Amino acid sequence: MGEQVLTEPYGSWPSPIDAALAAAHDGRPEWVDFVGDEIWWTEPRPAEGGRRALVRRRTDGREESVLPAPWNVRSRVIEYGGRPWTGTVRDGRPLIVFVHFADQRLYRYEPGDEPVPLTPLSPPGGGLRWAEPRVDLARGEVWCVLEEYTGDGPDDVRRLLAAVPLDGSAAGDRGAVRALAEPRHRFVTGARLSPDGRRAAWLAWDHPRMPWDGTELLVAAVGEDGRLDDVHTVAGGPDEAVAQVEWSADGSILYTSDRSGWWNLYRDGVPLCPREEEFGGPLWQLGLRWFAPLDDGLLAVVHGRGSTVLGILDTESGELVDAAGPWTEYSATLATHGHRVVTVAASPRAAYEVVELDTATGRARVIGARHRDPVDPAHYPEPRIRTFTGPDGREVHAHVYPPHHPARTAPDGELPPYVVWAHGGPTSRVPLVLDLAIAYFTSRGIGVAEVNYGGSTGYGRAYRERLREQWGVVDVEDCAAVARALADEGTADPARLAIRGGSAGGWTAAASLTTTDVYACGTIVYPVLDLATWGPGETHDFESRYLESLIGPLAEVPARYAERSPTTHADRLSAPFLLLQGLDDVICPPAQCERFLARIAGRGVPHAYLTFEGEGHGFRRADTMIRAMEAELSLYAQVFGLDPTPRPPKVELTP
Repeated sequence: MGEQVLTEPYGSWPSPIDAALAAAHDGRPEWVDFVGDEIWWTEPRPAEGGRRALVRRRTDGREESVLPAPWNVRSRVIEYGGRPWTGTVRDGRPLIVFVHFADQRLYRYEPGDEPVPLTPLSPPGGGLRWAEPRVDLARGEVWCVLEEYTGDGPDDVRRLLAAVPLDGSAAGDRGAVRALAEPRHRFVTGARLSPDGRRAAWLAWDHPRMPWDGTELLVAAVGEDGRLDDVHTVAGGPDEAVAQVEWSADGSILYTSDRSGWWNLYRDGVPLCPREEEFGGPLWQLGLRWFAPLDDGLLAVVHGRGSTVLGILDTESGELVDAAGPWTEYSATLATHGHRVVTVAASPRAAYEVVELDTATGRARVIGARHRDPVDPAHYPEPRIRTFTGPDGREVHAHVYPPHHPARTAPDGELPPYVVWAHGGPTSRVPLVLDLAIAYFTSRGIGVAEVNYGGSTGYGRAYRERLREQWGVVDVEDCAAVARALADEGTADPARLAIRGGSAGGWTAAASLTTTDVYACGTIVYPVLDLATWGPGETHDFESRYLESLIGPLAEVPARYAERSPTTHADRLSAPFLLLQGLDDVICPPAQCERFLARIAGRGVPHAYLTFEGEGHGFRRADTMIRAMEAELSLYAQVFGLDPTPRPPKVELTP
């Protein structure tokens, strides 16, 4: 017998998915790799201060966390970080090198022993940072990217390829760190060594470009002294973004470039599998991998248009065979060993888990961080992949999650409230995966629409470049087009629409509330709000020139910076809103929120401003996520006239 279906208003349905459950399942495994025959990765621990643990899967299938709290395996290079660990086998034992978040030092670790520092102690948030380590046992070194602060400002920084002695002799001596090549570019990725060890390849780019605008693929000879000589550009340029480079077993150079308008694969400049889909993505972190060579010459590839799949590409015939399985989204983390491929994948019914593909049998299986349903999956939302029509007839991609409950329905004639989610980036996209934060709302009777607005990745360079000099226009229009379409077709209540977003999505949410009349309220999370003060000297170096492509060069269009900023138009704001901010955020500093709030002071707009100590850009602690989610539900309950069961703690909206 099925559960009896009761009729209750939207927003009042009782749900087993509370904020604590959603917070406990936030985050995903990352940075998978083989250490000998074993598979290791990092995964989140929201209940342990939001640290990232290093996890080991032994060959017999046992899974264990190898470094206890407070060890936190995470790099701060370019603030978004990069690959924070590597491993090899020495004398039959795993040898791990990792970055510890709190002090950003590199450590050497062999299970059973205490971690040993390899790099000097420097001021937290400044000094020395490291990413993409790679152990060179023959030279007794760790090759990596070094980010070194040379002054007090956020852009007083240089980045270079460096070698750190494995014996710990640089732990107290910066001079013992060896530069592999003269720094000639603002940004670099870690070097990849050719199979014979005689050449190295890496990516580099400079301001004002972001890595999805244009990068250079550099190749150098490795000298007898271990230095990189005769550095020259092989591919890329100001208008061609190379996203990843590797070497094949025969010494040819493999890379993914968007020179065709799509990130496709090339071998020594020749296309391997030309398609109008993506075999790469935006390089928000150093060390992301969308493809990995296998010993037999085949390539494991993560590819797709919108959502992604894992495939095996025959580089000779161009034949591409996709792995079978329930997963609809694969992360840009891949490793290969023999005929084994390991990655991280998810679906609308399962959160991210570590997946292994045996290319000999074609069988894929979960081998780590296995998804286990914390509640009856009948409460999970059932997404619909939609394409809407935006201004000028342009396509707008979205995932629509209608309210869904196995034992509740709404009264005849009632239309549900909907919240439009604007993703961060903005050069990014939302994946089609199970997110208990979405289920938290849909299982209560509140719909969610995630919009991959113009500027999002996954749909080619032309779609990505719709946002060029149009940030605050195209993203706002596309989100509004989806909201209006849902209302016009009778899916959503036009009087009960909200918008929410974090980071660049916080900008879109704030810009939407100040320039449109579509939404009754909004949730703005660690946002950009004032363009005039978000740039060189105000935010971190990586994104400090991002606005030149998103808005235009400041020297040429200064008025546009003011015209687009939500802070400038705070006087137009009338809808209630919730503002959430981490006090340790160096990417979107709290000062952005404070200036915005000063502009609306005394204007009678109901709002709440919640700040969180110890949180940076992106909330990681369970208690923070719980407070934020419950406050958001409280906002919607008050504005939409909902009666949630149970009621979340009321967030006081003060004019």
